[in-house]
Amino acid sequence: MINTILWLAVVGLAAGIFGAIFGIGGGMIVTPILTLIMGLDIKYAIGASVISVIATSSGATVAYLKDDMLNLRVAMFLEIATTIGAIVGAILTGVLPSSVLYALFGLLLLFSAWNMYRKMRAGKETSEAIQPDSLSTKLKLNGSYYDDAIKEQIDYQVSNVPGGFTMMLGAGLASGLLGIGSGAFKVIAMDTIMKMPLKPSSATSNLMMGVTAAASATVYFFNGSIRPEIAAPLAIGILIGATIGSKIMKRLRARVLRMIFIPILFYIGLQMFLKGFGVTI
Repeated sequence: MINTILWLAVVGLAAGIFGAIFGIGGGMIVTPILTLIMGLDIKYAIGASVISVIATSSGATVAYLKDDMLNLRVAMFLEIATTIGAIVGAILTGVLPSSVLYALFGLLLLFSAWNMYRKMRAGKETSEAIQPDSLSTKLKLNGSYYDDAIKEQIDYQVSNVPGGFTMMLGAGLASGLLGIGSGAFKVIAMDTIMKMPLKPSSATSNLMMGVTAAASATVYFFNGSIRPEIAAPLAIGILIGATIGSKIMKRLRARVLRMIFIPILFYIGLQMFLKGFGVTI
């Protein structure tokens, strides 16, 4: 029992570090390990993953708020869409078979691996300056942050707010269905669609993941999917890991970490997707 608790804490530590750096949530690591390695039923793995996402968000957001890295206005506006999607997704998860959940989760992991590879090939942490749309100006969504890696103050504009809002609905739905923060979709919505720089996109995604997961956590709690003996050790490790990860993200370029993480993410995603069709590799 003690070995299991320590193992869960170590898994949580790794999930917190990578989740805080990439803004993808600890659930991307926690759920595959609990199901594929520890043999836990995916229902309970998803319940623990919801708690891990909240823990990742809590640990990273404190650091990012302190350094003015995340964009609170963008987070609170887009969270309207993700919260609605998360509640609908959590309700729908009870009517979907485990095989469908495995396949969906595998596809999401593969998509995240591709997105990280695309960011690595781009070779830059910030996007070029753009013209804000009328909605972003009216809502005061444009922002500024200090990049420790290049020692510069970066002012940025936010564009295509309706497009980002629409994608956030899908991100929330994925979060509710699979018990994850769907951070990959959130980062893409901000960085690619709304043209925010990568670092504030990742930091803002960490804050939003916790709110989204909290919206669906009540549903998982009352249907018996959350087991405290699993979720508690994970949460402790994740809180520590998220604090460490947030410091790494602010001071170091993410290229080397992405080079390590992309093949791991791809392999786990492929395993999960094939398992949904009854194939084991």
